[in-house]
Amino acid sequence: MQVTVEDLSTVKKTLHIEIPGETVAKAVDAAYQDLKKTVKIKGFRPGKTPRSVLERMYKKDVHADVSQKLIQDAFVGAVRDNNLNFIGTPDIDAPDLDVFNEKEPLKVGITLEVRPEIGEVDFKGIAIRKTLYAFSEEEVDGQIEMLRRNLAKKVPITEERPARAGDFVLIDYEGRLVGGDVFDGTPVTENHAYLLGRNTLSPAFDENLEGMAVGETRTFDVSYDDQYINKAFAGKTISFTVTLKSIHEEILPELDADFAKNFGAFESVEDIREKIRENLQQGYDKRIEQEVNEQIFSELIGKTSFEVPDVMVNYELEGILEEAERAFSANGVTFEQLGQTRETLADEYRELAEKQVRRHLILGAIIHQEKLSLDKDEVEAGLEELARNFNQPVDLIRGFYESNPEKLEFLQHTLLEKKAIQLILENSVIEEVAPEAVEAADDEGAEA
Repeated sequence: MQVTVEDLSTVKKTLHIEIPGETVAKAVDAAYQDLKKTVKIKGFRPGKTPRSVLERMYKKDVHADVSQKLIQDAFVGAVRDNNLNFIGTPDIDAPDLDVFNEKEPLKVGITLEVRPEIGEVDFKGIAIRKTLYAFSEEEVDGQIEMLRRNLAKKVPITEERPARAGDFVLIDYEGRLVGGDVFDGTPVTENHAYLLGRNTLSPAFDENLEGMAVGETRTFDVSYDDQYINKAFAGKTISFTVTLKSIHEEILPELDADFAKNFGAFESVEDIREKIRENLQQGYDKRIEQEVNEQIFSELIGKTSFEVPDVMVNYELEGILEEAERAFSANGVTFEQLGQTRETLADEYRELAEKQVRRHLILGAIIHQEKLSLDKDEVEAGLEELARNFNQPVDLIRGFYESNPEKLEFLQHTLLEKKAIQLILENSVIEEVAPEAVEAADDEGAEA
């Protein structure tokens, strides 16, 4: 067998394989011998069917099976002999069976991608600025106010007055493109409860509703700029017709023990505030971690050059899109409602997917380079952390992973990546700064 490796790039290869005619002929002969032993043909005793008869009835199937088996064996041997660490599914340029000749060499081209070879990663001495974010009591107050609004009662106003910011209004509305064309994003909608001042349909929409009286109908135009968050509205001018049917106001609950008991096992408002403080700080700790990691990988990616296989980027991209779909679905929104498609989002997130693949590959290289491993206690700590995050018994989490070896392997690799990041941090030069200092430095930079 002759094999030539063509380098399309450092991570993409084409194997040009030629299997000798003698090998092909022997494989075809063996296939017919096996077929003769098992096939039952009317008029012939078992094992006595002439090859000419078998060829007439099964030639195409035999050629397909033989070529597939020869190509598979040749591919495995070529990969082994050339030390190719391939990933994904190879693209096989299979021969045309209509012109298959068992006495001639079988030629096939197989294109595949391989893992990039990353040399020694210099991860020591990275300069990191760690911003020490922390919550404020004003944020806690804001969260409490949000909880109050969630329990607020909405009652009709008792006075005759026009609508104003902060009111809940019941409206009928329709939006058409200027010129009269129907716009799918704003169909005829009746009895829609709308919080005036939240600017859900744009600040201009809310401004036009302010001052309306119950029973009044208004028609007005709203122009959306090209960068509007909902791509379906971006760059359009829509003519709205709105009828105000009623006005309600919010009555907020008192901050007392009865209020606290609406949220589970809390006995007082202070218990709620303490839980909010904990959650806010966890969020800031996550932000600190993300910013530090961004600095680490920006530095490592910048000085570690290698090509990334498309198959790895596509796999990572698919995970990003599936996560986005789940997040949108949880909020009752689809890609289409946001004026997006899977294809446009794939284009938008491809760069992010490639960056994340680079991160994983660099961390993998460091894990191998530093011979990092996990002991049982570290795996157990990882399972306990998952149990806390999912609010589930650790025995349940452990049982799930022990019964799913692939999931367990992925978890262990994730823990190893965290261990590699910790090693990088231990060898970095970290400057801790207050958020105020960062904002001041940014302002000075902007003025310069």
